[in-house]
Amino acid sequence: MVILEPYEGLRVKRGERVLAAELAAPHAVLSTCRVNGGLREDLSLVVNHQACEPRPHPDCEHRRCLAARDPEGYHRLICNTYGFPPEKTALLGTAANMYLAGFATEAFRDLTVFCAATAGVETNAGRAGDPAHFYEEEGRFLRIEGGGAVACDRRGTIVLMVFVNRPLTPGALVRAVKMVTEAKVTVLEELHVASRYSSGLATGTGTDQIAVAARLDPSLRPLSGAGKHVKLGELLSRATRRALFRALSLQNKLTPETVRYAPRLLERYGLGEETLLVALREFLPPPVHEWFARNRYPLLGDAVLVSHLLSYLHLWDNARWEIVPEEVASEVLLDEAALLATALSQRRESFPEFRKKLAPETGKPQRLLLSALALGFYEKWHHEVGEKAGVVPESSGS
Repeated sequence: MVILEPYEGLRVKRGERVLAAELAAPHAVLSTCRVNGGLREDLSLVVNHQACEPRPHPDCEHRRCLAARDPEGYHRLICNTYGFPPEKTALLGTAANMYLAGFATEAFRDLTVFCAATAGVETNAGRAGDPAHFYEEEGRFLRIEGGGAVACDRRGTIVLMVFVNRPLTPGALVRAVKMVTEAKVTVLEELHVASRYSSGLATGTGTDQIAVAARLDPSLRPLSGAGKHVKLGELLSRATRRALFRALSLQNKLTPETVRYAPRLLERYGLGEETLLVALREFLPPPVHEWFARNRYPLLGDAVLVSHLLSYLHLWDNARWEIVPEEVASEVLLDEAALLATALSQRRESFPEFRKKLAPETGKPQRLLLSALALGFYEKWHHEVGEKAGVVPESSGS
């Protein structure tokens, strides 16, 4: 079924597990496809196929193995299944649902850019430079011993299909891929997507795929610029951002509202919701911890608390990157930890007292953070609940 016609010469169709861009006019296509990839001018279809379910399934595992072991056989299988000409099709694959794709069109004068994105980042997001897991040798991908832990589920993938209604020079086509990739990184950064392989913010997933196509028209001079200073670069970035934001909101429920939650921001430090609650047992007496767990959503989603947490994590990152000098890092993190405690307790006048109580954890950023959360909530509980109930724990554990 045709669902979109972004410009003359491009029709977007969607069916069960497939999103197909039909090139009704000739296009130059630059893609990461293992079959028919690279730069091609003889393709009639760019296809995104839901290769498997987001969760393990026997048929899914079979297709995944076939795609890795025999990409050409897998390409023929999918094309034959849907009636696509194998020699004319660029095929990208993912576990994301094609009905949860994001679409965006940006235009200026006679220039139009269209982006279709599918995205899943919950299990396979990574940061450029994270430890690799495999080494390719003679067509085989060999597991690297000690190459870092592999996520238990590596199905997360971002697939971007981008189309331009004007011809581009080969160099501009490559630069367009660069601009689209940069735009993708800004979305992941703004949504605080965590790497699953390090404590950094993700820049993509380990299986990201991309195809950028530009219509061929001998009557028009090819555009030679696609960077930040020309309109095409802006349109490429804006279309990619809008489509990817939409896809992530549909597939993973990633929005500014859902990200505004402390455990979501702390995932990259191994402190997701459950692990954070477990870690806080060391710092809170049982009745206080039980009350914290019971009220975790409003507590850990409080906008003021999250704002101070973002500041703390930013300082922590910059201390690791040595932008914040080592000789001042402990002091500024202690200040921010005390502000975290005041935000949670809603007792701003207690900043000097909280700073003094948290000082023993100086130099240990994770323990300092946990101590601040525990101290702030203990003080809040003590004044709002403990005294009324006539229960006052002996120590806050901090």
